[in-house]
Parts: sequence; structure tokens; C-alpha cells
Amino acid sequence: MPETKPHRPGFLHGLSFRLLLLTMFFVMLAEFMIWTPSIARYRKVYLEENLARAHLSMLAVDVMPGEKVNAELEKALLFHTEAYGIVLNLPDRRMLMLSKDMPPKVDLQVNMHIDSFFGFIGDAFSTLAQRQNRVMRVFGPSPKDPKVTVEVLIDEAPMRTAMLEYSGRILNLSIVISLFTAGLVFLSLQWLMVRPMRRITNAMTRFRARPEDSTHIIPPSTRSDEIGIAERELAVMQEELRAALQQKTRLAALGVAVAKVNHDLRNSLATAVLASDRLASIDDPEVKRTMPRLLNAIDRAVNLCSQTLNYVGDSKVRLDLTRFYLKDLLQEVEAAVQSNAVPGAAFSWQNKIDDMLEIEADREQLFRAISNLGQNAIEAGAEKVLVRCMLDGGWVIIDIADDGPGLAASALENLFQPFAGSARDGGTGLGLVIVRDVVRAHGGDVSLVNPEINGETGGATFRLRLPQERESDR
Repeated sequence: MPETKPHRPGFLHGLSFRLLLLTMFFVMLAEFMIWTPSIARYRKVYLEENLARAHLSMLAVDVMPGEKVNAELEKALLFHTEAYGIVLNLPDRRMLMLSKDMPPKVDLQVNMHIDSFFGFIGDAFSTLAQRQNRVMRVFGPSPKDPKVTVEVLIDEAPMRTAMLEYSGRILNLSIVISLFTAGLVFLSLQWLMVRPMRRITNAMTRFRARPEDSTHIIPPSTRSDEIGIAERELAVMQEELRAALQQKTRLAALGVAVAKVNHDLRNSLATAVLASDRLASIDDPEVKRTMPRLLNAIDRAVNLCSQTLNYVGDSKVRLDLTRFYLKDLLQEVEAAVQSNAVPGAAFSWQNKIDDMLEIEADREQLFRAISNLGQNAIEAGAEKVLVRCMLDGGWVIIDIADDGPGLAASALENLFQPFAGSARDGGTGLGLVIVRDVVRAHGGDVSLVNPEINGETGGATFRLRLPQERESDR
């Protein structure tokens, strides 16, 4: 028995939590896209500020012309600029200030004259990826005077530390923003989607438990968005399905009653057949004149009962597949249909088929389907039935054409509908329904085609399209 209580996923498996994680991920991704150029610009500004401080330091030395720079002042200036050495290239002269502990070599040169966006980004990631200090020679124009070129020798480690601290502040801010945004999205999702979806799920579960109860139909909301449309469509579907189930229940009960009535009626008709046989032996002109009509009426009633019982009892066609020559089956059908024809009537059955054409199918069921079409042709007043068979790829096409009056418009509208598709009075329309069920059970289909396709005029032509072999055997 299926469960009637809906299974609610836990918080970690719910839609809200998944969207919460996605929101945080996308916010962090957006922050990363913002941080990337920001950290590159931070590095550039850091270097420009070093050049600016170096320029100011050299200007402090330049105010003492003709005097030797005090060693303590030189050391203090280099300490505050965090540089090993400074070179100032003026338009008319060159100034140099070096520390006593000058590094042995320069590991990296940075030319600030080259303004490349992606170049600065690559250099920033290169700095962050370093685990050891590198000595940098940075040279470029002074931020205060573009005519002056400044060169400084500095360590990379302090800059990397400053960049990491800046990145940490950005990361903390990004986490706060992502949590705040994800929380708002989570609450919005709970209100706009999760709660309505739970309401829809609960309505579906209650309806599944008791589909014929009108109180279990979801009351649609007035929302104009997709959720509101889904609720209204679900309400309509539940109402239509409830009505269909109620009708199906009544029809099922009616079918059981009809089956019982048919069983009793067939017993009564059997007694009538025995009585009619005795009446046929009476040598009376009036009796002999009315007996054929009586027998035909009894035969129609028996046929009606038999077809109704077969349709009610055989809800699903069960196949016993064998491989056989199709011509042998058609010859058996021809003999059976000929025996049911009116004695003395001009009726012919012609098979146009390759003797070696084989098919894998249920022989009895296919016999039943084709003989039904032949019997329909006889009852419609046809004098000739032509059967053509051909191969179309892996399919066998069987055309059954007759020269009868054809199908009325009312029959065409209700073709293959039980108790509605008959073209004659007293018919059930079950013959074509049985044909369709048999053919579809084989994986094919049946249709009514224009008789002119087969070179005939008038009458009716039914086309059976069947697979020559089962799918698993191809």
C-alpha cells in the first residue's frame, strides 16, 4: 500500500537549503570577481605610494645644497620609505641614496610606466603566491611630477602582508554580505515557493488517498504567478479526475451487471434456439416464412451477447507468440468467413500475398482480428474482400478491402469506440475495438485508409501494420 503521508525532506536536503548554498556561492563568486581587480589596484597603489615617499625623501636631501647629507638623516629617510636605496632622475641631474646593508641582487623588476590591466592582475597573484621574500626594483614616474623618474629597492614581503590583510577584510565583508543575502533569499523562498509547494503536495497526497472526495480538491489561490497557475490547473485536474473516477466506478458496476444479464440472456437464447429448431420441422408455410427472420434475430442476439462478454472479460490481450506463414493463416480466415456467409450469396475472398512471407505473432489473436474484419464486411453487404500483404522495412502491412457501401459518417466519427462505432442497426461496434486491441498488443496499429490507395473505389479498407519480429529479437 503506498504511503499517504507526504515525505518532507530534512533541512539539509530541502530546496531552501540548496538555494541558500547556491546564493552564498554566487555571492562569493561575484565578490571574487570584484576582489581580483581590486587586489591588483591595491598593489599598484602600494608601489606608487612607495615611489611618492621616495621622491619626498630625496627632496628633503635636495634642500641642503653643497652640504654632505647627514648619515643619520639618510638612514632615517630610508627607514621611513622602507627602501634599500633610492635613485632620483631629474631632468638636469641624478641623485642617489643607498643604505649600508644593500642587498646582493635584485629578484624582480617592476616598470610602472607599463599600464596593463591584466598584467597588474597577474603580478598581484604572483605576489600572493610567494612564500619567500623577493627584492624588487620599482621604477616609474613620480606621482607628483611626471617629469621625474624614481627608482626604489624594496622588499616584497611587507607588500604581500598588506595585500593579505586587505584580502582578509574583503573576505570577511563578503561572508557577511553572502550570509545576509542568502538569508533574505531563504526567507523569500520559504514564503514564495516552499510553503505553496508543501500546500500543493499535501493536497495531492490527500487527493491520492481519497480521489472521489470533493473536499480533498485544493482550493486555488488568487496568485497570478506560476505557483498560482499550477494550483488552479491542479484543482481543475483533480475535479476532472474525480468525475472520471466516479463515472468509471459506475461503469464498472454497470459492466458487472451487464455481464450477469448477458450470461442469463445467453441461456435463454439457447432455449429459444432449441425451440426454433423444433418449429423449423413443422410443415407450415407461415412458419417456414417467418423462421429465417426469427433465426437471424436470435443469431444477432447471441452475437451481441458473445461480443459483449468477450470485451468485458478480455480487458488485456495476452499473446502467445509463434512464427508462421501469413498465407496459411489467411486461408484459415477465408474458410471461416466463407462458412459464415449467407448460403447462395455471391461472396468471394481473395488473398494476394507472398507464399513465404513470415510473421511472429499470436496466431489465434491475429485470426480473431482479421476474421472480425471479414465478418464486418459480410454484415455490411460486401460481395468481395481483397487482402493484400507487403513488407515495409521491418513491418508487415495487411490491407483488407471490401466493395461494400462503406462506413457512414456517424460510424467514422466514433470509429474504434465500443458500442458507438457500429455502422448497422443492432451492432455493438466491438469488432473494430477488438481488432485494435489485438494489433496494438502486438506493437502495431490499425487504421481506415482511402480504398483508392489499393486501386478500389467505394467500400472500406482497413490497414493493419504489424512488426514482422518482436523488438527483442531484432
